[in-house]
Amino acid sequence: MPETDDFQGALNAARYSHYFQRVLASRPELHEALAGEFRRPYHRDEMDNALPARFADEAALKAALRDLRQRVMTRVMLRDLAGLADLDEVCTSITALAELTCARAQAAHEQWLTERYGEPLGADSGLPQRLMIVGMGKLGGGELNVSSDIDLIFVYPEEGETRGPKVLSNHEFFTQLGRRIIAALHEVNEHGYVFRVDMRLRPYGQDGPLATSLGALEEYLITQGRAWERYAWLKGRVLTGDRAEELYALVRPFVFRKYLDYGAYAALRDLHRQIREEVARRDRRHDIKLGPGGIREIEFIVQVFQLIRGGREPLLQERSTRAMIDRLAARGLLNSEAAGELRAAYHFLRQLEHRLQYRDDQQTQLLPTNADDLAALAGSMSLASTAQLEAAVHTHREAVARHFEAAMGSGPEDRPADPLRGVWEGSAEDEASRERLEGMGYDDPVAVLDRLRRVRESGRYQQLPLASRERFDQIAPRLIAVAAETSDPQATCERLLNLLEAVARRSAYLALLIEQPALLPRVAQMVASSIWAAEYLTRHPILLDEMLDQRLLFAAPDYRQWQSQLANELTAQQGDAERQMDILRHFQHAQSFRLLAQDLTGQLQLEKLADHLSALADLILQATLDQCWSYLPVRHVARPRFAIIAYGKLGGKELGYASDLDLIFLFDDPDDAAPERYARLAQRLNTWISSTTAAGQLYETDLRLRPNGESGLLVSSVEAFRRYQQQEAWVWEHQALTRARFCAGDPTIGDAFEHLREEVLCLARDPAALAREVVGMRQKMAEGHPNPSTLFDLKHDPGGMVDLEFIVQYLVLAHSRAHPELVRNLGNIALLLRAGELGLAPKALTQPAADYYRYLRRMQHGLRLNGARHARLPPAGQEKLRANVTELWQAVLGAERGRLAEFG
Repeated sequence: MPETDDFQGALNAARYSHYFQRVLASRPELHEALAGEFRRPYHRDEMDNALPARFADEAALKAALRDLRQRVMTRVMLRDLAGLADLDEVCTSITALAELTCARAQAAHEQWLTERYGEPLGADSGLPQRLMIVGMGKLGGGELNVSSDIDLIFVYPEEGETRGPKVLSNHEFFTQLGRRIIAALHEVNEHGYVFRVDMRLRPYGQDGPLATSLGALEEYLITQGRAWERYAWLKGRVLTGDRAEELYALVRPFVFRKYLDYGAYAALRDLHRQIREEVARRDRRHDIKLGPGGIREIEFIVQVFQLIRGGREPLLQERSTRAMIDRLAARGLLNSEAAGELRAAYHFLRQLEHRLQYRDDQQTQLLPTNADDLAALAGSMSLASTAQLEAAVHTHREAVARHFEAAMGSGPEDRPADPLRGVWEGSAEDEASRERLEGMGYDDPVAVLDRLRRVRESGRYQQLPLASRERFDQIAPRLIAVAAETSDPQATCERLLNLLEAVARRSAYLALLIEQPALLPRVAQMVASSIWAAEYLTRHPILLDEMLDQRLLFAAPDYRQWQSQLANELTAQQGDAERQMDILRHFQHAQSFRLLAQDLTGQLQLEKLADHLSALADLILQATLDQCWSYLPVRHVARPRFAIIAYGKLGGKELGYASDLDLIFLFDDPDDAAPERYARLAQRLNTWISSTTAAGQLYETDLRLRPNGESGLLVSSVEAFRRYQQQEAWVWEHQALTRARFCAGDPTIGDAFEHLREEVLCLARDPAALAREVVGMRQKMAEGHPNPSTLFDLKHDPGGMVDLEFIVQYLVLAHSRAHPELVRNLGNIALLLRAGELGLAPKALTQPAADYYRYLRRMQHGLRLNGARHARLPPAGQEKLRANVTELWQAVLGAERGRLAEFG
């Protein structure tokens, strides 16, 4: 494909892939991510950074790995089809994805099993044992296909047993671990799969033990190893574990003989014959991998030289086919013409293979027979016509077949057979079912039936224990019925299916949904009310527990009970920082979910909801601060003389479910080491709050409002903060101070901050100069948030929320000296009304403005609950209310309002 760095051009190229289009349609956020990332390859470090450090449970692990796969696959496809990535990059990226996901799946399940059974120890050495995952085939060679399965073998160092409350033999431990790794990668759920896993290359094949010790592997290779297994182990590469060299030491003599081993010819020829017979039987002549002159024949050419000479010439033990062609040419074992043709054929066929697999994310190497598909395939290869594609395929395969015959002593077998047409699996063929769903209010019955079919055929469903599958079968029809009782049956059904699949492996949750018939309708109503709520519940299905007791779910928040419960849970895990971080996250999720349930059922006004969410954040911050201080290696006082100051949404007690926290940190401590010590505390605190663990994240944080912004110190002494606010701070920093408050830490410092805040806000100011500064900052903010749509942006457009917030900030700064009551952090609505009562603004304007601000906040909240990226509405019907805001602005700030015309 001709290279293009134009994103739209790249998207046009990627439309060849149905899979790519499906993923972007279901996950619009990837479109934006790709726009900013498509120019760079997807390296392993970036993949690793995209995953949490730990996973809360198996469902979280699976979801994260499948999310990563979609991100990697879409970027790789986009770059490749747009001509930005070569074959090396594609293979390297997909191989890195497989290596990383194998490692992360192993690490997670290894930890969970160890927590249950203890650490496996070697019987002879007494040392801890770790599983080695061996990648075979193209994974071992670092040349994995985009939609390939992965061939794995599980090996552990020594026999022995675990050291824990429930003892397992090492064999039992690593067998369980292997099964869980396979499930983490192989199972298909609503997010798809990561990699199909093929374990048939292990000793004794599919009848053999899933995991094998080094000793047992060595005995097997010596006494039972077959010729074809030498070929398989050529590419064997250890991906995980810490005893790789020991494994290589016993495998190497099996694969590579000390002498020139011409017996490899017969073994490979026999293997090739079996492949050819299977190709002929299934009439797969158009298979560019296994058919005559295909990829497998190139690999055989390379590997026969390796098996024959590799024991004597270590340079020929290279696992990569591409690298080996070059080494064979350099060694003179392939002439330059043969090497050139094989290199070109391998590159072309692998690129063609990738495009076949890009189409629908299927592991296929079959050329399509449909004319339209062939034409699309040709275009994806930058060929002008189907004829050019067929000619190129023929040329390359003919060259490979010729060189294979020369290398192996026989030509490709010719067993022609009429090609078989693929059977297209029909979906939604049951007319009665379609009519029934349509009558129930489903907009697209065919799509629903197809979705249900995919669920039934999924690996996750098929592999459920019989009892769980029977429960699933009971729930699914009810799911369709309760979804039909909501305002949007189609969307609700999809959201409920996502949730059901997420909990399917947990039989207790399936039983719960059956035994508590009222629960599923509750869940349906919740997910129908908010896509954000549906996604939140699916990410954290443990929260279903919160819906069992309606009394508790809808009970008014009890802050003292919150504090006591969290303190008890944290104390029980003292010393385990990672566990405590997860406890904080689970607690925050559970309380937020209860508030969400009350919010969606109309039991909480938005202002009260924001109060509760803000109080929850305050409690979390205090608990996190206490734990972080306890982990500092040197503490000169029992409790830190340190305070957290909240600005913005948290400062004004207007926090939303996904709001970030604007924070600054203050201390008041004469100890010489205090600045450095509290800086470390602040860094640790920020990490605990904002990092993602297996349980998720607490909050995003923004620390830029501290003195001197990002260039300033992370923590400030109270006195330094006072000097800065009185002598150096900009007017906009004083505006921000109007919504600041002490929220956690030392109350004495909190009192000092509140006194300082009052002093600063009550400073004498020139109203006209202040108005110019406020309007200037409003203009800068408007320029930073352009609205290219024709819709009204509730927050940033003129006449919206920011205008009203700036009016309040101006009134506080201009009049607090004469009216100190304005410094109280009462919220924008209360301050607007109070300003009207004091005659600082026309009362006839402040009341409707306050009501409008409340309305805008509610609309913004509702839009975000339903997945809107921007809080925007059609402008019709808003004109009069916006005009009221404009009139209030003019009344409060005078002629300076005119400057807003430049961005209004």
